[in-house]
Amino acid sequence: MPANERTTTFTFLAEPSDVNFGGKVHGGAVMKWIDQVSYACAASWSGHYCVTVYVGGIQFYRPIKIGQSVRLEAKVIHTGSSSMHIAVDVYSKDLRDGDWEKTTHCIIIFVAVDEMGKTVNVPKWEPKTEKDKALEDYAKRLMEHRERIQKEMSPYVKEQTGA
Repeated sequence: MPANERTTTFTFLAEPSDVNFGGKVHGGAVMKWIDQVSYACAASWSGHYCVTVYVGGIQFYRPIKIGQSVRLEAKVIHTGSSSMHIAVDVYSKDLRDGDWEKTTHCIIIFVAVDEMGKTVNVPKWEPKTEKDKALEDYAKRLMEHRERIQKEMSPYVKEQTGA
């Protein structure tokens, strides 16, 4: 894929190997899929290898059943100098009725790195539509929330890690 593709979509069937003890797709499998589609989106946008630096606000709305079609949509919604905020929505549908239902949503942040693991600049994403502007504002508000949470957790992290 050429660099600077903003959106990446994966579609596949939920398989029996994805099942949890309740007979539905395991949340860990969904999280793995989110990481994979968002990595593909970040690498496609940046043209570089990317590493996950944050996953947040994951919301599971409804379960995915084995045998359903699953669609993951990853979209760049904000860029920093080397970071990319990716919004991921997960949908599923029974192949017989054809109605897609949103099952999961989250934001995942990647940083582009070179062969030595040093951060590299990524192309700037500029919102053009009102919907895109709202998505970028959403990403910026989440950054502010993360900073407050990190500040609150800082004493505990230092105590536990010595860092």
